[in-house]
Amino acid sequence: MTVTAYTLAVLLDLLVLFIGARFLFQPAAAATGYGVPARPEGDAGAYLTIKGLRDGASGVMGLVLLAFAGARAEAWFMVAVAIVPLFDTLIVLRNGGARIVAFGIHFATAVVVLISAALLFAV
Repeated sequence: MTVTAYTLAVLLDLLVLFIGARFLFQPAAAATGYGVPARPEGDAGAYLTIKGLRDGASGVMGLVLLAFAGARAEAWFMVAVAIVPLFDTLIVLRNGGARIVAFGIHFATAVVVLISAALLFAV
């Protein structure tokens, strides 16, 4: 179970890091994949850059916690950050995004993050 717990945690942290990089380097595509496309007018670019930096930092923080503080710290981190995909679900729904994206990507991600936390607590 230890290998599974650590592997899932690392994969989730790397996924968030990848998502952050995608928002930095391909912001329009990343926003569309998120479920709420960016409008070409306005300051969408600035907000997508902010999202990219914050997601990237969250991914790095998860990896740092796992490497230097251990499984229990990473588990609590996962519990805390599970709120992000839960609210992403609501954001997509409130802004006219597809329900399949809201639940199939964001809500499912929250569930997987909480499963990861449970596995890490069990280590």
